[in-house]
Amino acid sequence: MDENQLLHGLATNDRKSIEAIYQGSYNSIQSLIINNQGSVDDARDIFQEALIVLYEKVRQGDFELNCQIRTYLYSVSRRLWLKKLQQQKRMVSDWGDVADPVSVEPDLDRHEQEEAEYVRMEKAIQQLGEPCKSLLEAYYLHRQKMSTIAAEFGYTNADNAKNQKYKCLIRLKKLFFNLE
Repeated sequence: MDENQLLHGLATNDRKSIEAIYQGSYNSIQSLIINNQGSVDDARDIFQEALIVLYEKVRQGDFELNCQIRTYLYSVSRRLWLKKLQQQKRMVSDWGDVADPVSVEPDLDRHEQEEAEYVRMEKAIQQLGEPCKSLLEAYYLHRQKMSTIAAEFGYTNADNAKNQKYKCLIRLKKLFFNLE
């Protein structure tokens, strides 16, 4: 599903859309929270709050998302978590040994950079063409063995399929680095 379909599904309480959003976003938010003095339970709570924020925005009808859903949820979660940490710090201000939260700015920058690289890779794969695209998907996404790929794509043996995979990777690499 694309981002707009996911947002529409969220607005209409479509379970598959919500699960897809959860699967695509939760792990990075959990890492953010755990790496900044939080627990798995804290991560679940913050993620739910961020999802509710997105849900309410989408339900208003005039919401326009200018980034990927997971980037938006990460940003909202980060703000919610920092706010919660500040509140906890005020409540325990007498404790001298409470460490300051770890800065998440590098995490957000790294996340945005990775997101840009994923987009570039997706464009490079689309430009790659057949049979390279299907061959690489069979090997890397579907984890098929070279002997299976050789039979499926009509190569005489697994070594020839492996050679072709290597050539496809070289082409993909050139496409990826020329998109900068």
